Amino acid sequence: MMRKLSASLLALTLVWSSVGCTSLVGYSTSQPAPQPPQETTAPAAAASSITDGAYPVQQATYDDSSGEYSLMLLNTAPGQSMFRSANLPLAQLTNEEISAGKSSELRVENGQPALYLTPDFRIEYVHNVTATQTDPQTGQEEVVIVRREPSFWTPFAGALAGQAIGSLLFRPQYYMPPVYRPGVALVGHGGYGRSYSEAVSHYQSRHQAPPAEYRNRQYRASGRLRSPGSTAPRVNTNRPSGNGVGNSNLRRNNRRNERARPSGGSFGSSPRRQAPRRSPARSGRRR
Repeated sequence: MMRKLSASLLALTLVWSSVGCTSLVGYSTSQPAPQPPQETTAPAAAASSITDGAYPVQQATYDDSSGEYSLMLLNTAPGQSMFRSANLPLAQLTNEEISAGKSSELRVENGQPALYLTPDFRIEYVHNVTATQTDPQTGQEEVVIVRREPSFWTPFAGALAGQAIGSLLFRPQYYMPPVYRPGVALVGHGGYGRSYSEAVSHYQSRHQAPPAEYRNRQYRASGRLRSPGSTAPRVNTNRPSGNGVGNSNLRRNNRRNERARPSGGSFGSSPRRQAPRRSPARSGRRR
């Protein structure tokens, strides 16, 4: 009797186990696989090495192919006047700082840089125009930078930026430029946040599309973005974009004009005298 009861209990246990496994399998296959979150971390490119301090900004350039800022700084240690970073927060100088004579500057504290700007500071903006082309060698589609268009970006122009974020204006935040339009200077911001991912998300929610730098960075990470050197003109690094004192081409141009100027006599010397022309001989015989 005990053997029959044990066999019955064992059979019942096996039945319940098989039913449970079947239901679990059915649930796992019917549910869609979770999608990984979209990667919106800050660019991995390391910033240039620079010691802690505050450095006046002579010129600032932003390239939307990578989101990299290039800064020409003053009063730096030798070899640190050119600073590059693809992960740079921005902030506006306070009215008190501007009244005290502060100008746009890069502040570095504990190795963390932040760019503090006056409201009228203009950043040179380099827009990369891309097109999808087919590689004749591989037959695969790739995104090619066909040309670069220069413009200017003023992140903290007047009341436009102040009305958007209020007191956060004076704290370092991550900013995305506005949507680029040919021939139109960029004013204000297209998105902002306390982190890079938050700034990208804010931009996407406002414009229903990712910012240009994020899109191009994704293309580059996948190996689809190509930037031919022949189609990428160099940015003029001799022209200041902000309020600093920039280099001048005046001396260089004057020297070029001096070389092209025809040389005359030296100071105090008279011009070279030309030999008189000889009159043609008269025909006829002398008597």
